Amino acid sequence: MTELARKFDKGAELEDGVVASSVYLGGRRIADIAIEEAGDWSEREGHVVWIGLLEPSRELLLRVQQQFHLHDLAIEDAEHPHQRPKVEQYGDALFIVARTAQLIQGRVDFGETHIFVGKGYIVSVRHGVSTSYAAVRQHWESCPSALAKGEDFILYAILDFIVDNYMPVLEQIEEEVDRIEDGVLARPMTSKDIERLYMLRRDLLRLRNAAGPLVEVCRRLTSADLPQLRPAMHPLFRDVTDHIRTVLEKVDNLREVLAFAFEASLLVGQSQETAIAKKLASWAAILAVPTALAGIYGMNFNDMPELQFSYGYPTVLIAIATICSILYWRFRKNGWL
Repeated sequence: MTELARKFDKGAELEDGVVASSVYLGGRRIADIAIEEAGDWSEREGHVVWIGLLEPSRELLLRVQQQFHLHDLAIEDAEHPHQRPKVEQYGDALFIVARTAQLIQGRVDFGETHIFVGKGYIVSVRHGVSTSYAAVRQHWESCPSALAKGEDFILYAILDFIVDNYMPVLEQIEEEVDRIEDGVLARPMTSKDIERLYMLRRDLLRLRNAAGPLVEVCRRLTSADLPQLRPAMHPLFRDVTDHIRTVLEKVDNLREVLAFAFEASLLVGQSQETAIAKKLASWAAILAVPTALAGIYGMNFNDMPELQFSYGYPTVLIAIATICSILYWRFRKNGWL
């Protein structure tokens, strides 16, 4: 088990890789059990076994497989993360994959939760970063009437918790996006700002790719071809679908804001460059007048009538000052200076 995974787990481990292993009757926890006892307890009428694993070893997964007769392919998927969110049916059991997300040092990091659901049991397997599901247990253990609905309700509670934990990530990103949006008109973006903006857009796209497939997962969970889930639970999974769509809409909105911020920054930069170019062109035009006149009278010709004029020098200076003043006034009036 990695140190990062331990950091995000708040439950007390019974053994390495096991966060919780309990049996419930009527929505109340009646015992904490060993893995080797789980199969017998799950077969008792009205009992539900809820096991939580955190980055388990292959040996531990095989022990769980033996208790609930899980499919080899599902165990292989649960052993190796980096699965796409999905729901698969293996005999009498369901195998669900969901992606979790946490914001760590300004970047979105992802984990996975693999869930086995069958009659009388539910097993959650966590890989990577995610908030501990101990909070889910504690919350619903305080409401036995809800927990008494069975393993399909626990599945709903876990999926709803996963989706709800996308929102704190988005809220933190939204705060940073607001700061970027507020500052974009004040000054053009630096290369560091642009790099950060790109990283945020990339993380938001990855978050969308993690959350989006859950819409299809919940659609499958509300279909009639999965007998493991009672029709009475379908409205709850549709509620999770609504939460996912809210997350996706927020992700899309934030990505659009970042795109507009980048475009606005480019426009601000271009505007400032244009203003500088206008100022340079204005001063160049003003300075061209004395330069041209000085160039003319700097030529070594003998027959230049103006040279014999007593007031030639002050006249040229007055002409230069007059023309330059007129040019300055016109450029100033047009907003170039």
